[in-house]
Amino acid sequence: MQGTRLNKYIASSGLCSRRKADELIESGVVTVNGKRVTELGFTVQRKDKVFVNGKMIHPVKHEYYRFYKPAGYITTSDDEKGRKTIYDLIPENLHHLRPVGRLDRESTGLIILTNDGDLINELTHPSVKVPKLYRVSINGKISQNDIDTMYKGIEIEPNKMAYAEVDVLEVDDKHTVMEIMLYQGLNRQIRKMFEHLGFEVLTLKRIQHATLNLDGLKRGDLKPIKPQQIKELRNFLNRLASKK
Repeated sequence: MQGTRLNKYIASSGLCSRRKADELIESGVVTVNGKRVTELGFTVQRKDKVFVNGKMIHPVKHEYYRFYKPAGYITTSDDEKGRKTIYDLIPENLHHLRPVGRLDRESTGLIILTNDGDLINELTHPSVKVPKLYRVSINGKISQNDIDTMYKGIEIEPNKMAYAEVDVLEVDDKHTVMEIMLYQGLNRQIRKMFEHLGFEVLTLKRIQHATLNLDGLKRGDLKPIKPQQIKELRNFLNRLASKK
């Protein structure tokens, strides 16, 4: 009987990606029918009982949603400080879904929510360089030199370079509106880059992540992603991965 590789079985439960599942297996926290398994190529059958950290897991149907995050909410399921989170706006029966990446509290825009650990890994792994498009306004007039500096890279933290492609949409002496493309996922990257250049970010909205965008969504809206859109997204990610 062929069975299913253990790492794929764990990932299909929505717990994590296959890459992370391999780490769990090697760490010795996975048991199958009461026996600890550390072999990465191990296969399981439908009737096998798989536990991770003492908790039984089962394959689940993968779900995919687009969410338009409003300002004032943090991208997490729980907050020690009692601040509002995106899960305050999401139906309780979907609280098992995890966000792909984050937007800071005052930022708005597209967040992909899913229980597909492999897809989360593909969209966020730094080696893949998945494009993310933002609409940003700042308090001042950006110069071509500033744009060139952002493209060439800014050291926003010790030994951590940040890069951005900037397309100016509106500009005057008091403010600039632009679209910014990122291929990294550094914490507060855009805000830190503009802070380095002496600007303050007034508004920041993610309008596209890979092939998915905000079309048809209002702030606070949550809508399922169609199977054809997931197929297009996977094809896009496969093309990116082949270029590595």
